[in-house]
Amino acid sequence: MNILYIMFDQLRFDYLSCAGHPHLHTSHIDALADKGVRFTRAYVQSPTCGSSRMSSYTGRYPSSHGVQFNSYPLRVGEWTMGDHLRKAGMSCHLIGKTHMVADAEGMERLGLAPDSVIGVRQSECGFDPWVRDDGLWAEGPDGFYDAKRSPYNEYLKSKGYPGDNPWNDFANAGVEGEDIASGWFMANADKPANIAEEDSETPWLTTKAIEFIEQATGPWCAHLSYIKPHWPYIVPAPYHDMYGPEHVLPVVRSDAEREDAHPVFDGMMNNQIGKAFSRDEVRKKVIPAYMGLIKQADDQMGRLFAYLEQSGQMQDTMIVVTSDHGDYLGDHWLGEKNLFHEPSIKVPLIIYDPRKQADVSRGTTCDALVEAIDLAPTFLEVAGGAPVPHILEGRSLQPWLHGENPEWRDYAVAEFDYSTMPLSAKLGLAPKDARLFMVTDHRWKLMHAEGGLRPMLFDLETDPNELVDLGTSAEHADVLEMMYNRLHQWSLRMSQRITLSDEQIISGRGKSGRKGILLGVYEPDEIDAGLTVKYLGPVPQNTADQ
Repeated sequence: MNILYIMFDQLRFDYLSCAGHPHLHTSHIDALADKGVRFTRAYVQSPTCGSSRMSSYTGRYPSSHGVQFNSYPLRVGEWTMGDHLRKAGMSCHLIGKTHMVADAEGMERLGLAPDSVIGVRQSECGFDPWVRDDGLWAEGPDGFYDAKRSPYNEYLKSKGYPGDNPWNDFANAGVEGEDIASGWFMANADKPANIAEEDSETPWLTTKAIEFIEQATGPWCAHLSYIKPHWPYIVPAPYHDMYGPEHVLPVVRSDAEREDAHPVFDGMMNNQIGKAFSRDEVRKKVIPAYMGLIKQADDQMGRLFAYLEQSGQMQDTMIVVTSDHGDYLGDHWLGEKNLFHEPSIKVPLIIYDPRKQADVSRGTTCDALVEAIDLAPTFLEVAGGAPVPHILEGRSLQPWLHGENPEWRDYAVAEFDYSTMPLSAKLGLAPKDARLFMVTDHRWKLMHAEGGLRPMLFDLETDPNELVDLGTSAEHADVLEMMYNRLHQWSLRMSQRITLSDEQIISGRGKSGRKGILLGVYEPDEIDAGLTVKYLGPVPQNTADQ
């Protein structure tokens, strides 16, 4: 069986019609959910792109793999999904975005050539890249945001779009008179992108995925990682005006959230992004464009799924649809992500398993506390590989897909390191203290902040919109203690001993008692005679002088 691992960037869990959105009809993703399982409590391990993705690709928490924020290199030698799957006999490929930064210094130290097979895999999260494009080609004082060549830009040039950076000038810009209406300015979000729809990023990447599948020989895993609906929030016609201000859902926020707010929350509400998305005119411009980007993505899913059906590959391809994090879109006076409210940290997760064992679960939902790190062990089990729990910190989701009710985790955990953000300096925090942790169960959510800052606590049962912070409530001291005990339990996990499995350790117990290695022995009869035969036998003769 093959695996098609589809990830959208910045897709909220509730912006699908199968998840209850009243205006955004995602019929093709809904149809996949009807054939699979939709997980309703799926959490990523960090609310920022690079860190979240590295957790998904390694099956490990950020504090285990070390990528705590964007632009942090993934250290050389870290096991990835591709490493595990290739060991199990399944190839692993990349089509699109990873937000991966290579550990160039580590590769140089070990003498790994960047253009060698292993060098490329170390630079691409363990994937064999079919096409890599992170979709951030803004021009700055030193050139492109990303120094590598953009395959998408080269495609646009081949189609006749002029200039050095048609990504910026056409795919992510509209037109105002004779001037470019840049997608970086959210006031332009309601304009159609200045590009033919079939040439825009999402259809282009879908085409690349189909080209890969056409030539692939299995078993394979393909990570199809879309750039949208991530900003810039601008989409080509006809999607640019499919939705309007009347389709924008009421904002989820309260004036009380601003009163005596947690210092980190307060800082994020009052940064440039938070202030912008707190304005109603911004939401009315951005959210319809965001919805248009999602509708375009769903239509491309229809195109992709139709190809799989027509080529006869739907019945032997597991399909996963998920996201790396969500988008506040003005909820809680915030934009973007970077905190732990549900719109940011919870993501859509739909898994279609074509095997007969999954017939019992088709069209169902599962509210188990699932983490993004569960995908790597799931894929490894599908590939027939032996489990490696001393490396992979997630758990296989296959039992849920096959209608079983496995023993499962009681809480989910996420982390966020904001030490590189201006907010940490404003709060006077050293880098080691600019860290946040989330622990959530089926009712409670704790947000812990290092640096001597107070916690935040939400009751998801009575306050599902997370508007009332109970972090300083004396009446909830017992809940805080329970959640902190869980955080303590999680922090004591064995996360760095990855070169020896438990089985290897257990099988090696007592092997220090070998012939000639007799520690703590006083008399020969205290141990197995076989270990002392050399010393109780005849005295060896030195014949050199005879």
